[in-house]
Amino acid sequence: MSGYVVPVLIAIIVIYGAVKKVPVFDTFIEGAKEGLTTIYKIFPSLVALLVAVGMFKSSGALDMIVSALNTPARFIGVPKEILPLALMRPISGSGALAMFKDLINSFGADSSIGRTAAILMGSSETTFYTIAVYYGSVGIKKTRHTLPASLTGDLAGLIGSAIAVRLLFRS
Repeated sequence: MSGYVVPVLIAIIVIYGAVKKVPVFDTFIEGAKEGLTTIYKIFPSLVALLVAVGMFKSSGALDMIVSALNTPARFIGVPKEILPLALMRPISGSGALAMFKDLINSFGADSSIGRTAAILMGSSETTFYTIAVYYGSVGIKKTRHTLPASLTGDLAGLIGSAIAVRLLFRS
């Protein structure tokens, strides 16, 4: 049944366009051109972001930052095993997903670490990627308060996930 959803949706759009006398194919081509223009605008930002993520992972900077943040994290109740995930999440969604998978495989989904990681993944964003894509697509160069506010939200998600697991699961 679910295999029919996309073809039916496409058929509805084409029929609606024909009824409204909209040149459906020409409109589709214009939309495709706009999509390619958007890709052209954001491509440099994405390449720079991917190179930076690769350098961050390979340089050992992640490990140095994790060891520096271990004491403050322990003070607020964040498991040290979550810190690499918390640092990777704002930078790379796929990198964070791989780390999340490793945490679940190592500690289990019902462990305190697994639950904290799951809540963190759901309550945080790939901040740098999102800023690069959205601001890059419209040509905004100065992000002003976006980055500090977004990273504050990610930090709140980290702290909130640890608190939620402690309060709801008494672990």
